[in-house]
Amino acid sequence: MNGASREALAAARERFDALTDNTAVDATKLADELAAVTALLDREVSLRRVLTDPAQPGEAKAELAARVLGGQVGGETIDLVSGLVRARWSRSRDLVDSLEELASAADLVAAERAGALDDVEDELFRFGRIVSSSSELRGALTDRRATVSAKSGLVGELLGGRADQRTERLVIRMVTHPRGRSLEAGLDELSKLAAARRDRTVAVVTSAVPLSDRQKQRLGDALGKLYGRKMHLNLDVDPEVLGGISVRIGDEVINGTIADRLEEATRRMAG
Repeated sequence: MNGASREALAAARERFDALTDNTAVDATKLADELAAVTALLDREVSLRRVLTDPAQPGEAKAELAARVLGGQVGGETIDLVSGLVRARWSRSRDLVDSLEELASAADLVAAERAGALDDVEDELFRFGRIVSSSSELRGALTDRRATVSAKSGLVGELLGGRADQRTERLVIRMVTHPRGRSLEAGLDELSKLAAARRDRTVAVVTSAVPLSDRQKQRLGDALGKLYGRKMHLNLDVDPEVLGGISVRIGDEVINGTIADRLEEATRRMAG
């Protein structure tokens, strides 16, 4: 993607991350709904062109998307799609490509929550190598005469019980809706998306007052250097911490709040 589309996708990824950092959001349902919207806009070219028309106000396009999707998908999906269509796109197809990426990313979020992201990444990579080495399998999975159910069934026979269910979902979606790509190229894109997700670490930061942009940047850079990977900051404000910050990364807590130091002092005095 170039220019406006690259910026629009970057903003959409940030909104997606902020949404899915909330574990109350059903990532699998979100994946299904985003995939359904992808298929709709891939099929309905006129609608896609209206939703990416730079001459139309962003809010009007968002309202149109909400009307079209209302009652068919949940509020989280409508909010994400509305944000996407408010943005400017270099090509109308880039909107659909971005929706497809977010649908796949939602399945990877589900895998991450289940502690299976490493397995999914490895399974996607290995399945891609198997497809590359077998012209017969590639032909069966890309046969345009085969029905969606036949292709889905074949993937189920190959991966069912042998791979994580999220891997199977991702491969079925790629096989049944290749959208003009070769199967190998599509599987390679999924592998890279999984690898990028694995290298992303979430730090839950609690502070007494909202952090400034500069503070967030400095904290993110410092944590990134400390852990050797990119950090996404999930920010929370809690006046009870009385100053300082508390950072939780997985099971590890780095606590530098005044309240924590007061608690420690109280415990020592009581001892």
